[in-house]
Amino acid sequence: MMLNKRLNLGRKENGFTLIELLVVIAIISLLLSVMLPSLNRAKQQAESIYCQSNLRQMMIAAVVYTENNNGFFPIAYYTWHGDNETIQYNWDFTLRTPAPAALNADLGVVDPLTLPDAPAAVTVEPGLLWQGETIDKIHQCPSFRGASNTAYDPYTGYNYNTSYIGHGQWETITQPARRDRMAQLASTAVFGDGQSTNGANKFMRAPLRSEGDLSFSGRYAGAQGFRHNRRTNVAWADGSVSSSSDISTHIDPARHQQILEDYNLQNLRSPIGFLSPDNSAYKTR
Repeated sequence: MMLNKRLNLGRKENGFTLIELLVVIAIISLLLSVMLPSLNRAKQQAESIYCQSNLRQMMIAAVVYTENNNGFFPIAYYTWHGDNETIQYNWDFTLRTPAPAALNADLGVVDPLTLPDAPAAVTVEPGLLWQGETIDKIHQCPSFRGASNTAYDPYTGYNYNTSYIGHGQWETITQPARRDRMAQLASTAVFGDGQSTNGANKFMRAPLRSEGDLSFSGRYAGAQGFRHNRRTNVAWADGSVSSSSDISTHIDPARHQQILEDYNLQNLRSPIGFLSPDNSAYKTR
């Protein structure tokens, strides 16, 4: 019996002491604090790459569209009123609203993209860009968590150069641009990470008045979202896709610049702005 007690005195108990556990927890916490920012940056980088892939596919679809339509890009938007329904054709999604709830052409609606009191029977189809194809989820940027400024859009996050390329029914120039007549494909933005102060506007606007949208005043709504590590992705008319960190808040009218700057002060990680302080990144010649 005495021999067993002596043997037990030399045996160390299994397990960790409280101090050892605290040291292990502290080390793990330290490692996590070092790794989490890197993991977050890696996730954002992956989302940016996914976003660029979406934009690249949209640009391919746009080039195919021009080849099938005498060189013309798809029009950004227009509305057709029939006896049985109203159809709002957009570059990304087409909305069909049955009568009698469909809008009346005689109402003089300023913004044909708004559907007041529209019924649940509104159907959403792929827009003009896809020429009848069923590709739609491409329009969702993986880094954008907000809603679309246009009712019924199931996916959102991207915009289309409306000032110089898409134009539209209520623009100064209604007919879309022709790709084969553009002088500077490599420096003309076609699609990008669209974002405004209250959601995603799918119509990209140049910061200064252009011959294509002289009467348009809400340019700040057509800005770009710099949401990929303070960078924004852009698809250019030559088919390339790149990202930019150069944010410009210079805008016409000048009073709207304060709107952008106030928003950016409150959203340092995802500011909004334009691709250039003038229209050089948007114009076709």
